Amino acid sequence: MRNFDELTEKEILALAIGNEEEDGRIYADFAEGLRADFPATAKVFAEMATQEGDHRRQLIDLYREKFGEHIPLIRRQDVRGFVQHRPVWQMRPLSIEVTRKQAQVMEAETERFYQLAATRSTDASIRKLLGDLAEVEAQHEHIADRLVEENVPSAVAHQEQETQRRLFLLQVIQPGLAGLMDGSVSTLAPVFAAAFATGRSWDAFVVGLAASIGAGISMGFAEALSDNGSLTGRGAPWLRGGICGLMTTLGGIGHTLPFLIQSFWTAMAVAIAVVIVELAIISWIRWRYMDTPPISAAVQVGFGGALVFATGILIGSS
Repeated sequence: MRNFDELTEKEILALAIGNEEEDGRIYADFAEGLRADFPATAKVFAEMATQEGDHRRQLIDLYREKFGEHIPLIRRQDVRGFVQHRPVWQMRPLSIEVTRKQAQVMEAETERFYQLAATRSTDASIRKLLGDLAEVEAQHEHIADRLVEENVPSAVAHQEQETQRRLFLLQVIQPGLAGLMDGSVSTLAPVFAAAFATGRSWDAFVVGLAASIGAGISMGFAEALSDNGSLTGRGAPWLRGGICGLMTTLGGIGHTLPFLIQSFWTAMAVAIAVVIVELAIISWIRWRYMDTPPISAAVQVGFGGALVFATGILIGSS
């Protein structure tokens, strides 16, 4: 790996060509990844990919004029301190906001590269092209917003926002809510049954910990294996399973941790307070994201939680 200030003009041009090709492919990947759900925004990134291709051709023409036909392969990762971009395949599922912000960052970084490269060049034609490209990239920092205004009417933008909201509900909120409800409600019975049966905080904590982790693993696998998301649009199964399993464990751990308090009745009071907070959060999520009327959500969740809580107390006290 070499420092940027050690590169020759020939190597700088080769690096610029590689950068433009990589940026163009990233924008093309954005367009392909968004085309199914956000076709108007995909068109924006397809146009940006075309513009990067035009820059690459200008650089290649100048390189051939100055240094001949062979262009050495010099990549970002070969130059110390140069910009690095997260691979698109690691960013899926793609969202509109993430891709637009990434585009703005890429253009700003590329602008700085051209500015530094132009200051180091002694050849007038190379310096001019690099300076011109720096100016273009400076304008491109806001190109995503400008192209959206030109290509995405307000009605289409609203539709894309609704689509993004629907995907967020399917891929994040639903598995998370299912896990939180299962963890918060299903572990009530074993935790409080153990507490009343033994009268010892530590025993209740051990049972609650085991129930929470076990439920998290079970729910995570169940969610991940339920479908692969190809038809339902629910996203990657491992991501849904991870969200569901984590939220299940979190829901059970919440009212388990108070039993670390040695005083049994103090631990019991804190645990009951935590349960009330958990049920309130679940009710709020159902109202906020699932369009359930607030009173109906509170009654449904509260009634179910009360039944399970009473079951645990009755079994533990028997």
